[in-house]
Amino acid sequence: MRCSRRQLGALTLGLLLATAAQAEPLRRFALIIGNDEGGSDTRPLSYAREDARKMHGLLSRLGGVSPSDSRLLLNDDAQDVLSALANLEARIQAARTRGERTALLVYYSGHAKDGALRLGDTRLPFDTFKKRLADAPADIRIAILDSCRSGALTRTKGARRAPAFEIDSGATRDARGLVILTSSSADEDSQESDVIGGSYFSHHLTSGLLGDADRSGDGQVTLFEAYSHAYDRTVADTAGSSAGPQHPTFSYDLAGNGDLVLTNLRTSEGLVVPRSAPGGAYYFVNPSGLVVAELEKAPETERRVALAPGTYRVKRRLEDRLRIGEVEVRRGQETVLEEFRFRDAPFSDDPVKGGRGRGSFWTVGLTGGYHSFFDRDIRESLFLSVPLVGGEVNLHNYFREDWVWGFDVALGGRAAKLSLENLSGASYRYSVLNLGTSLTAEWHVGDLAPFAGARLAYLYMGRKFDGGVFPDQFYATFSPGLVAGLRYRLLRSLHLTGRGRLHYLTYNVHEEGTENSNSSLGYWELSALVTYEL
Repeated sequence: MRCSRRQLGALTLGLLLATAAQAEPLRRFALIIGNDEGGSDTRPLSYAREDARKMHGLLSRLGGVSPSDSRLLLNDDAQDVLSALANLEARIQAARTRGERTALLVYYSGHAKDGALRLGDTRLPFDTFKKRLADAPADIRIAILDSCRSGALTRTKGARRAPAFEIDSGATRDARGLVILTSSSADEDSQESDVIGGSYFSHHLTSGLLGDADRSGDGQVTLFEAYSHAYDRTVADTAGSSAGPQHPTFSYDLAGNGDLVLTNLRTSEGLVVPRSAPGGAYYFVNPSGLVVAELEKAPETERRVALAPGTYRVKRRLEDRLRIGEVEVRRGQETVLEEFRFRDAPFSDDPVKGGRGRGSFWTVGLTGGYHSFFDRDIRESLFLSVPLVGGEVNLHNYFREDWVWGFDVALGGRAAKLSLENLSGASYRYSVLNLGTSLTAEWHVGDLAPFAGARLAYLYMGRKFDGGVFPDQFYATFSPGLVAGLRYRLLRSLHLTGRGRLHYLTYNVHEEGTENSNSSLGYWELSALVTYEL
C-alpha cells in the first residue's frame, strides 16, 4: 500500500475494496436497521427509522442490492437482528459456493450506550456485533453505524477522527476484509436535525450517495467518496451546535486494492444540473419541506443527482436572496434542471419548513365499539344503538409533528321489532355503516399520548324487514363531530387506544297534516382500538 501525499489537515480514509467495474461481478447483500427506541433510560429518537428507510430505498434503487438480498428491520430487537444476519449469511454462503464474490453491508441507525447497540429494551454488545461481522462469509463486510458513541467500535483498531487516507489502487488483487464507519467518536453524541429530517451523518451520507459525493464526475460514488463527503459535511454542520462538532470515525482490516462503487448515478432517471448552470450549493426539498439531497456545483461542470421520481423545490442561496425553482423528476426519464425554472425570492420564502420532530409513518388498526343516539325515544324506535366493528389507517406527522390524519370504516347491526303505534311486531334487521376521516393532535407523555381533534363522517342507517312486509328504509347523511382519546404504547409497534366521539346530524320529520320539519340529533361512539405501527 502507498499513501498519497495530499493533505487535508488530516489524512483521508484508506479503503481497500474491489471496483464494481472489475470483470468478476460482486453480489451485494444488505441488512438495514432503524430503531427509535433505546430503553427506559434513553429518549426516543426522531429519525432513526426514517434514515433506515432512506438507506434501504437508496441501496435498492442505486446500489445494486436486489430485494431478495436485503432486509429492513424497524424497531426490532437484538434477537431479530441476529436472526436476520444469520439468514443473510446463509444466502451469502450459498452464493460463494456457486463461485460468486460477495459483499455484505450492515447499516444501523439508533441508540448505542455502555458498549452496546440499544434496540428497545434489548442489547447487542459491540464485541458480539463486531465478531459476527468479522466471521461473516462475505468477501467484503461493511458496517455503517449512526449512533451515539459508536466510535467505540473502531477505537481498538485503526480509529481516525479524520477523513480517510487515499490508497494507491494500481494493483489488481481483489479486496477482502472488514470496514467499519461510524457517525461519531467514542465520546461524542450523534446529532439529528429537524430541517433535514434525519441525522447529520446519515443525511450527508445518503446525499453523497445520490450524487453530491461524486467529485470525480464519473457518474459513480465510491465508499471512499461517500465517507469523505459525509465526514466533511458532518463536522461542518455540527461545529456550531450546542453539543459541539461530531467526528465520524473508521476502521479497516483489508487485503487487496480498489475502491468499491456504492451507487451508480447513470440510471434511466434522475436530475442533471448542466454545465451551463451557475455554480453554488443546491438544495432539493420534498413536498413536506425537508431537504432530501444537496449538491455543491463548481462552475462549468455537469453534476447528477439521482433523485427518486417526484416533484421537488430547488433552492440556491445567494448573499441577499434566494433562487427558487421547481422540477419534476419523471420515472424512467432524465430531467435537466434549467435556469428558467428559477425565480428570485426573499429569505422569508424559504421552502424548508423544518420543525418536524420525526418522520411521517403509518399505523393500521382494528376497532370495536358502540354507537348510540342521545335521544332515548329516537334510539328505541328509529335509530337504534348498535355495536360496531371496523378498521382504520392513520398517517402520522405528515402535515406537522404529532398531527394524525385518519381514515376509518365501521359496521354495526342488530335484529329488532317495530314498536311504533299500530305497527308493532314487524321484525327487521337494523344496520349502520360509518365512514369517516379525522385530523387530531397528540401530546406525548412517556408511553401515553392523549389526543383530540375533528372528524367528518358519512353515516348510513337502514332497516330491512323480514319477509318484505314493509319496504326497506334507509337514511344517509354527512355528520361533523369531535374526537378525543388516549393512546398507550404497549410494545414498540403495538398500541392500545381508548376513544370517544361526539357527532351531530339533522334529519327530516314528516307528520300527517303538517309541513316537513328538520330536527337535530346528537350521537356518541365509544371504542377501543389496537393499532400496529408500520
